[in-house]
Amino acid sequence: MKRTLQLSLAAAILLVILLLLMLTGRKADDARRQTACTALEVKILDTARLGFVSAEDVKAILDKEYGVFIGQRLDSVDLSRIETILNGRSAIRQSEAYVTQDGVLHVEVAQRDPLVRFKTPQGGFYADATGYLFPLASKYTSPVTVIEGETPISADNAFKGLPKTQAERDWLAGIIQLLGYIDGNKAWNGAFRSIRTDKKGEVVLQPVTGREHFLFGLPEDIPGKFARMENYYKYIAPSKEEGYYGSVNVKYSGQIICRKK
Repeated sequence: MKRTLQLSLAAAILLVILLLLMLTGRKADDARRQTACTALEVKILDTARLGFVSAEDVKAILDKEYGVFIGQRLDSVDLSRIETILNGRSAIRQSEAYVTQDGVLHVEVAQRDPLVRFKTPQGGFYADATGYLFPLASKYTSPVTVIEGETPISADNAFKGLPKTQAERDWLAGIIQLLGYIDGNKAWNGAFRSIRTDKKGEVVLQPVTGREHFLFGLPEDIPGKFARMENYYKYIAPSKEEGYYGSVNVKYSGQIICRKK
């Protein structure tokens, strides 16, 4: 009997709690229906490092593509549509929109974080660490590694998204791996004046010091090619006067091909 009474009491308490939650939620919904949107507050994340998007940009985008929301009831503001509009912008990685009972529409924006900028004769584009491509910005240039020349990626200056083919995605993944290897190696970090690529995807590394440039080939067998570059500096370069070789080919396993030109 005592056990039954305890269970009944617990069930009654749970029911009361559920009823209170329903009433609270209903009051909140009623408040939203009665409250108008009075202001927009935009928070841009990572502004200390990135400057692709400003609060003014977000406001202008919403004014143009969403329309009027100030003065509208909070429950009529389409938060999902706002996020879809903003997420469609190339420099925005993710956005979140929500309203508060004081009538304010809040928008938080996370910017895309580029890893590399490709500078091509046609203009160029950025790529982030996931291999996502997005256009350059007219008002802001991110201080990242620049790779100059043609690329095997078939993307125009306005393209955004992953490269179109698996071969292009694989090549870009190799470039990202190459940059990570250079950045994570004390001997090579900061050692190159320029990195160039061609339509075939082959890489040429130009060191900060010395006349020679390294024909690296495709971004594959990366540790092996850097090992051959180390062997060049250790065994071959010291046997000749400074600036003797103009190019050093490390593309092929077990070979270091040096030319004076």
